[in-house]
Amino acid sequence: MTALQVELDRLHREGEERDAQRRAQSSGHPYLDATKTPSSMEALKLVPEGRAREAKVAGVELRVQDIALAAFDPEHPRVKEIVKDLESRKYKPKLFVASQSSLDQLWRMYKFVPPDTGEITGKVEIERKHLEELRDRLKTFGDVEKELNQVDFKRLATTALLETVLAGAISTRASDVHFEAEEKRAKVRFRIDGLLHDIFGKIPLRNYGSLVSRIKLLSGMKINVYGEPQDGRFTITLGGKEIEMRVSVIPSEFGETIVMRVLDPGATAVDLRDLGLREDDLAIVERNLAKPNGLILNTGPTGSGKTTTLYAFLRKLNDPESKVITIEDPIEYRIEGIEQTQVDPGANYTFARGLRAIVRQDPDVILVGEIRDLETADIAMQAALTGHLVLSTLHTNDAVGAVPRLVNLGVKPSTIGPALSLVIAQRLVRKLCGACRKETKQTPDIREKVKKFLASLPSKVDRAKYPLGKLYKPVGCPECNGFGYRGRVGVFEFLESGPRFEELVLKEASEVALKRIAKEQEMVTMQEDGVLKALLGLTDLEEVERVTGALAW
Repeated sequence: MTALQVELDRLHREGEERDAQRRAQSSGHPYLDATKTPSSMEALKLVPEGRAREAKVAGVELRVQDIALAAFDPEHPRVKEIVKDLESRKYKPKLFVASQSSLDQLWRMYKFVPPDTGEITGKVEIERKHLEELRDRLKTFGDVEKELNQVDFKRLATTALLETVLAGAISTRASDVHFEAEEKRAKVRFRIDGLLHDIFGKIPLRNYGSLVSRIKLLSGMKINVYGEPQDGRFTITLGGKEIEMRVSVIPSEFGETIVMRVLDPGATAVDLRDLGLREDDLAIVERNLAKPNGLILNTGPTGSGKTTTLYAFLRKLNDPESKVITIEDPIEYRIEGIEQTQVDPGANYTFARGLRAIVRQDPDVILVGEIRDLETADIAMQAALTGHLVLSTLHTNDAVGAVPRLVNLGVKPSTIGPALSLVIAQRLVRKLCGACRKETKQTPDIREKVKKFLASLPSKVDRAKYPLGKLYKPVGCPECNGFGYRGRVGVFEFLESGPRFEELVLKEASEVALKRIAKEQEMVTMQEDGVLKALLGLTDLEEVERVTGALAW
């Protein structure tokens, strides 16, 4: 379709909607635009497709017995017949005036209503008992693929497909599930320990369309909207805990692409000592968490474990004598005893506005999900300067990059120095599988490099804990799906504030100057922390290099 055709279609649609609004006004019925209204398959199926097209009507929403109907002409005799029929079945119809394009869009959803079982329009709850049985049975990628190969796609088996994928994702510890439409088929991929893996690539597009509609229903999205991004979420209860699925849908070349983030509360239920911090770094964290005020920033890209780290800090700080309030986008995990709030752009509850309101609630500790703009940064800084301990995140490559980033946002260096207490940078490296990792000897070249590396480390690092001569490599076994890795651990670097730091930030808030401060503080970099973890057998040098770049021996 050319750009001209697209523009003509848009103008035609706008004209149709204006006409529908005029007709609604003159008829006394409310107006409805199907592209902006969530639609229910339960409402749609109450009027058979043939009758709906004949009367130019469609079911839109069903709440108990109240049903909303979109009609081109509410006074049409066929429409009145449908209304009378619904009333005889104890329903309470309410008519809305809609354009022909809106009706066409609603009618297209009839193809998702199976003629026999009505599977998509049945209850949208996931069957917990069956899901638990699947989770216990599906231990490896091979198990998931074998189960999916047994799905009868000729019967439009949406429930079996979705339950198998969800159970497989939870069982294999996937952090994300990707559904991707291709030219002839659709496929499923799992992200595990930061890397994507193909699971199954033989979903017929007919079944995929039904699957997309089911996920939209579960997530509270508009199932009749296809050309724009949507976000939603749903929760499943499994093994006595609630696992939240955060869902994103975007249009793509051959259909819609779905990514479901698996938010397992057990994944972030970690204490400080579970984070993988060395004793010297743990002392830095505990020293700064003990302060009554100041700003602690955790930096790194999306998916680097910042939220898990900050939640561990909150658990350390959470006690009956302190008031802890958060503002997040969105709330990923609930923590008992902490007041958590969520950004809501529709209600104009932004990070900045929410933070301003939170400060008036007399909190001791505040968590701001992310500092994105000058207004939020300024309020966070002022809160840190006026008796509050503030935790937040910032997108930078390393710890020393946080100050220049704040300056670029417009924060004054004279504010940054006194407010900032600690900057953390972190990444996640995959852990070697404890069941199959293999010990190897260091080559003479590596041994010499390791020797020099250990000698160059700050005195605060206990070198005696890191044996010379040993390394480990991945092998692969059923426990780790043959990858050789299972789980991830953080690699960290910490830059503390202080008189020298404040003085330098006030004079020259550049990365070059801050690297001098980091060297004076004897900061252990993320890469150095990764090498130390490799020497302990937690990971390997190849994984450290993949995440942090070429090793600077």
